[in-house]
Amino acid sequence: MTQYLVAIHHPDDYDPSVAEDEAMSRDIDALNDEMKVAGVRIFVGGLHPASSARSLRVQPNGEVLVTDGPYLETKEHIGGFWVLEAADADEALAWGRKAAVACRAPVEVRPFH
Repeated sequence: MTQYLVAIHHPDDYDPSVAEDEAMSRDIDALNDEMKVAGVRIFVGGLHPASSARSLRVQPNGEVLVTDGPYLETKEHIGGFWVLEAADADEALAWGRKAAVACRAPVEVRPFH
């Protein structure tokens, strides 16, 4: 079985206190329960806003520079994710579809090496 990342994307101005209601929380909880029962869920986590990120870059002199903010300047960022173990890409995509519905957000599904 292959492990897959199912990543939820949020716009940079995403505010969970505004965007997430009780129905959405119930849908995500139900999906988490379904994943546990199916035995596919390895790990799940939500992330703080991209503004809380710290980026590290190796400089030409070998020192590592730490800066505030995400590595990439984009209009969206990963707001949370699941690591799943699925039989194949079709199964992982089926879980990704359920995640997109539950989270009311775009989802990316990618296999691990």
